[in-house]
Amino acid sequence: MDVFTLLHRNIKWRFHNAFTIVMTILQPMLWLVLYSAVARQSMQGIGIENYTAFILPGLIVLVSFGACSSSGIMNYLMKTNGSFYRILIAPVKRNSIVLGQILEAVLCTFLEVAIMFIVSLFIGVKITSGWIGLLLIVLIVFLTAFFISALTYAISLCLPNEVVYETVMNAVVLPIFFLSTALFPADTLSSGLEIAIKLNPFTHVINALRDLVVQGNIVTKDILLVFMLLAIMCCISFLWAIRRLKKETSL
Repeated sequence: MDVFTLLHRNIKWRFHNAFTIVMTILQPMLWLVLYSAVARQSMQGIGIENYTAFILPGLIVLVSFGACSSSGIMNYLMKTNGSFYRILIAPVKRNSIVLGQILEAVLCTFLEVAIMFIVSLFIGVKITSGWIGLLLIVLIVFLTAFFISALTYAISLCLPNEVVYETVMNAVVLPIFFLSTALFPADTLSSGLEIAIKLNPFTHVINALRDLVVQGNIVTKDILLVFMLLAIMCCISFLWAIRRLKKETSL
């Protein structure tokens, strides 16, 4: 049993019913339409011409959290029906199990982000940085989803049930999202909030995506900084997930 076998198995598990498929399609569309409609009214007068394009990078991060967090829920469901433990006793490396789980969440993230991008094209959003910018966006989304999925998988192995897991994830995701530049520019905030927002790593991810989507700027230094930051975070979360899975095996 290799990574791709586990990946295929996880994809089948996620999309085993029609409700999951419908929610995967509708969720990014609803977030884009609702956030752009509601926030546009409250953010008038701050000098942003296309607010939908402005918030799109932040919604990409939010969609990534949503898609990857659901893989943690799937982990609990697999424990309930015993398939999680059947995989553990199979002749498969622990890093392959983790990688199969992560890649499934990454693919789901790409699906939801692609849907959101397609919808945004119909409401005035254009990617102004060309094909190179699009490739950089894909790489940033991949690394972001990889980090979040490894992190959520590790967290799901630390917590006793899905109720506690969802509570913890809400406590993590909401501050990360709102204490960033997802919905508003940093220069409109007080100095205390601005410091907190700059310490949020996803602020830099969102700003890099916004430069590529809205402004069409490919600032090599900023892009490399984001890649290095995400690469370090990916390595830490991946190693933590493997360690937690090995500890689960030893119990």
